[in-house]
Amino acid sequence: MANKLVIIILNSNPENGSEILEPIYHATIAASMDYGAEIIFAGRAGELAIRGVAEKIPSMRKPDETVYDLIKDAYQTGVVIKASKFVVQRWGDNLIAEVSEVVSGSYVVGEIMNGNVTTLSY
Repeated sequence: MANKLVIIILNSNPENGSEILEPIYHATIAASMDYGAEIIFAGRAGELAIRGVAEKIPSMRKPDETVYDLIKDAYQTGVVIKASKFVVQRWGDNLIAEVSEVVSGSYVVGEIMNGNVTTLSY
C-alpha cells in the first residue's frame, strides 16, 4: 500500500477555482490522514505557484476565500508544495513562500514510478 500521495496539477485551468479546489483539497485530506502528501504545480497550472496569482482567484468553496488560501491551508496541514522547473523558466522565480522546491522532470517520473507513491494528475 502506498504511503504517499503526489498530486500533479498540470492541465487544470488556473483561473477556474472550481478546477483547482479538488486537487488541493485532496492533498489536504491526505495530509490530515497522516499520509505524505505533495502537490507539484506544472504546465499551465504552474502559474499558481507565482506570487500574486492564486490570491486573485476565488476558491469556489467559501465566499472571500481564494485559491491561495487553499494552498496555505494545505501547507499548514503538512502538504509539501513544489513547482516544476519549467514554471520558473516560463514565469520567473517569484514563487509563493509555500513552495519548498523546484523539481525536474526526472523527479516527477521517479515519483510516478515509485511503488510506495500514488500519483494523481489534474
